[in-house]
Amino acid sequence: MPELPEVETSRRGIAPYVIDKKVVAVTVRQRQLRWPIPTTIKRNLPGMTIDGLARRAKYLLFRTSRGTMMLHLGMSGSLRILAAGTPAGKHDHVDIEFDSGKMLRFNDPRRFGSLLWTTDVDHHRLLATLGPEPLNDEFDGDYLWQRARGRKVSIKQFIMNANIVVGVGNIYASEALFRAGISPKISAQRVSKRRMQVMAAVIKEVLAEAIEAGGTTLKDFLNSDGEPGYFKQDLRVYGREHAACFDCGEPITRCVQGQRATYYCKHCQK
Repeated sequence: MPELPEVETSRRGIAPYVIDKKVVAVTVRQRQLRWPIPTTIKRNLPGMTIDGLARRAKYLLFRTSRGTMMLHLGMSGSLRILAAGTPAGKHDHVDIEFDSGKMLRFNDPRRFGSLLWTTDVDHHRLLATLGPEPLNDEFDGDYLWQRARGRKVSIKQFIMNANIVVGVGNIYASEALFRAGISPKISAQRVSKRRMQVMAAVIKEVLAEAIEAGGTTLKDFLNSDGEPGYFKQDLRVYGREHAACFDCGEPITRCVQGQRATYYCKHCQK
C-alpha cells in the first residue's frame, strides 16, 4: 500500500503538470472504486483550473475555485502524466486531460482507491478527525507523550493511529521504532517523555529520508515518472525476518500486531 512518502512523491511529481492548468475533459471508465466516483467530478471539474495541489495524510487535494477533488491511491493505485489520447490499459480507470496537451491517469488494479468531491475540505468526514502531519512543527515528543496518557495499546499501534498522527504506516512504524530503540510491543503509556521525543524525531527523519528517496516500492507503487521509489534498499528491519540486525548482529524478529506484520530486534529495542 502506498504510504505517506509515496503519496508525497506522487504529489511532487505531478504538481508541475497540473497546477495552474485548465481541465478540458474528464474520462471515467470505472466508477466503482472504494466508493463510487461521484458524478459531481465530471460535472464540476471540466473548465476549472487547478489552483493548488496539497496532501492531507494520504489524500491528494486538487483545489479549484468550485471545489476540491480528493484522490486516494488505495492499496495499489498510481498516477502517471501522459500525452492526452494515450491508449488506456485494463486498470486505467480515470483520465483528467489538461489544456497543456497532457493528462493525469489514475491506475488502480485492486480498486481500493477513491476520487471524491468536496466544497469543505476541513470538515469532510474523512479528514476532520485526523491527527497532525508528522513533518509539521505541532508534531513532537511532548504531543505524543500527552496523547499516550492512559493508552494501553502498543506503541506501534499508537503511532499508526491516524487520529494520533497521520501517515505513519506499517513500514515506517517498524523502521522508526528500530531507530528509536523502542520495542513495538511496549504500551504507549509506558514510554517516557524523553523516549517520545526521540520517537517523534526519528519518525520525521525516516519519513523525510523516504520522501527524498522517492518512496518505498514493495510491490505496486510507481511514481509519476513510472520509476520505483528507492527507500527499500535502506530498510533496516522491515521484511528482514531472521536476517542479522545491522547494529548488533542478532536475528530480526517478526510478529503480528493488529493484523499487520511487525519487524524488530529484541536485543536493540526495549
